Amino acid sequence: MKASELRKLSIEELKKKVDEWKMELLKLRFKKQIQGLENPMAIRKLKRDIARALTIIREKELRGEK
Repeated sequence: MKASELRKLSIEELKKKVDEWKMELLKLRFKKQIQGLENPMAIRKLKRDIARALTIIREKELRGEK
């Protein structure tokens, strides 16, 4: 997801997205160990999306947004 799309969401929505992505990342890691992945870059993309969302959450907290 692009940063501009994430900035439109509230902090609560961003936190829900991060939780969903973390669960998906966990599932991908298990799948990778068990049978391999079609697209190993999916893990990298997901980790970057999580980091991007956490950064935007922190920016909003510092600005005092709710």
